[in-house]
Amino acid sequence: MNLLRIFIVLTTLAVTGCATHANNPSDPLEPFNRGVYKFNDTLDKAVAKPVAQGYNKVMPVTGKILVTNFFSNLNDVIVTLNDLLQFKFTQGFSDGMRVLVNSTVGIGGLVDVASMHLEKHNEDFGQTLGYWGINSGPYLMLPVFGPSSFRDGIGLYADSYASPIYRGVPKIRTRNQLYLTNMVNRRAQLLADEKIMEGAMLDRYAFIRDAYLQRRQSLVYDGNPPHDPYEDDSLDTEDEPVPSAPPATPSQPPAAP
Repeated sequence: MNLLRIFIVLTTLAVTGCATHANNPSDPLEPFNRGVYKFNDTLDKAVAKPVAQGYNKVMPVTGKILVTNFFSNLNDVIVTLNDLLQFKFTQGFSDGMRVLVNSTVGIGGLVDVASMHLEKHNEDFGQTLGYWGINSGPYLMLPVFGPSSFRDGIGLYADSYASPIYRGVPKIRTRNQLYLTNMVNRRAQLLADEKIMEGAMLDRYAFIRDAYLQRRQSLVYDGNPPHDPYEDDSLDTEDEPVPSAPPATPSQPPAAP
C-alpha cells in the first residue's frame, strides 16, 4: 500500500470536494472528515473490533506483552532517527541504547529490559516537522489509519518508509502479516479504554479530533505548548475589576432667603 498516493488522493478530494465552511477553524474539511470517520467506524465494528476481541481471548497476557515489546522496540528505531533530526542528541543516545539493549539482551525486543534504566520517548517525523516550525495544517481523517493532519500525514509516510519492517523485510506477504499483527495488537489495547469513553462523549468525532490535536500539540513542544495570547487577553479582561460609580453627594438644602 502506497501511503503517499493515498495521502495525495485524499488531499485532492478534500480540497476540491468540500466547499462548505466548518465551525472549527482547525477542521475546515469537517464534512469530508466525518464521512471518512463513518467509514472507519463501520469497518472497525465489522472487522477490526471483533478480531481484536478474539485476539484478547486467544492470546495469553504474556504473549500480548511480548508482541507489544517487539513492535515497541522497532518503533524505537524511528524514535531515535527523529531524535537526531531534532538535534536531541542526548535523548537520541538514550533511545539508541534502548534499541541496542532490547535487541540483544531483550531477545530481539521481546523483553523490554532497557526500561529498567532508560525512559521510552515518543518522537515521529510529524513531530520533527513541527519542531522545525511547520504548522500542522487542517485536521485530516485518514481511511483505516484514523485521525491525522496534513503535516502528520506526510510524517506517517516518511516513518513508514524508514521503518525496519519496510526496509528489512523483503517479502511483501511477511511484511503485511507484521503490519496486521501490530494493528490487531494495538486495537486490542484500546478495548478497555473504549468502554470508558463511550459513556462520556456526546459527539465522538469531535472528541477524537480535539483530543488528537491537543495531544499532538503537546508532543511537538515536549509537554510545554505555547500559550494562546488571545486566551490570555480574554482571561485578563474577565479578571479586570469593573470601576464602580463614584458615591453620590448628598444634595445641599436651598439657601435661606
